[in-house]
Amino acid sequence: MANSNASSGGIGFTGLLTIVFIVLKLTHYINWSWWWVLSPVWIAALIVIFILLICLILAVNEVKNKPKPIGKSKWEQRLEEMKKKQNANTI
Repeated sequence: MANSNASSGGIGFTGLLTIVFIVLKLTHYINWSWWWVLSPVWIAALIVIFILLICLILAVNEVKNKPKPIGKSKWEQRLEEMKKKQNANTI
């Protein structure tokens, strides 16, 4: 029976690509700027930030377009009750 507690961690595609680029740069096989050598890291980070920004925009839009309840809120009902009591006391 297989071990079900095994984790699937490890290095991902961007990590592996970054290591390959660093090794190629340090062995002078490529003559790229360090910005491009480390580009898999920052491009992946930009993609994650972009996706989070889209999710945030959609969430804010969902809250803004939420339908308002029909009828008066509890605060408005309580305010009316207080006004009625005040009017009854002044008469």
